[in-house]
Amino acid sequence: MLGESKAIREVAAKPPIILIRPSRGWTDLRLGDLWEYRELLYFLVWRDLKARYKQTLLGAGWAILQPLLATLIFSLVFGYLVKVPTQGIPYPIFAYAALLPWNYFADALRRSSTSVVNSAHLISKVYFPRLILPLSGVIWSLVDFGLAFIVLIGMMVYYQVAPTPALLLLPALVLLAMATALGVSLWLAALNVQYRDVTYLIPFLTQVWMYATPVVYSSTLIPERWRALYGLNPMAGVVESFRWALLGQGQPPGPLLWVSVGVVFLLLIGGLFFFRRMERTFADVI
Repeated sequence: MLGESKAIREVAAKPPIILIRPSRGWTDLRLGDLWEYRELLYFLVWRDLKARYKQTLLGAGWAILQPLLATLIFSLVFGYLVKVPTQGIPYPIFAYAALLPWNYFADALRRSSTSVVNSAHLISKVYFPRLILPLSGVIWSLVDFGLAFIVLIGMMVYYQVAPTPALLLLPALVLLAMATALGVSLWLAALNVQYRDVTYLIPFLTQVWMYATPVVYSSTLIPERWRALYGLNPMAGVVESFRWALLGQGQPPGPLLWVSVGVVFLLLIGGLFFFRRMERTFADVI
């Protein structure tokens, strides 16, 4: 008994051994590490939330004010002056329903693409799955999306737009928007470590990308024979499907959506491999 107790004490006295090795090849993604470090992911999201609304006059009101002001401007320019066809839907809710997923994507892209560089002090000092950094930006932006969605509910009541069964597809479309933001961010975040020009490219990229996406107009303006090709823009299928699911007007996006889903899948898988391949040099370069 005394020998067994001594052996147990010796084992307990030894510190646990943690082996950290770099990823090898293009197939070692280690996605299971995300679950092991889930508390760190929660901490990063909560930290960014507090920093976002600290010492602000409007606080979370900015998440509502920004899409409302954009909707007002788009309604005056594209709804009143240009008179963009909206299939009988009042232009304010037509634009706002598309701005919801787009603003989420643009905000998540901006935060996630610069997350690695902005966390240089963590990367150079402690080990953790670097994939957590862009993922935290994608999750964090859901808070602003949820706040802005409350305004949309009020607009649907005001314009007497009744929900349809297609509304049940919204969670899947939100996941698709998240996958799109994460897929693009993985490429840009890894490149941003090597080339800081990416930081200055992102605002220009999102501005041009928005007008290449059916936010202020409908995809019905695109000729039928080109609509599937238009789906190569991954946010085109997301935005148009989101508007259709919310307002219940027009035909389902069909090929436009499925092409976008395929592109998102390729972006996400390719981004995961590329990010993992590049992260082994983050601490040295950053």
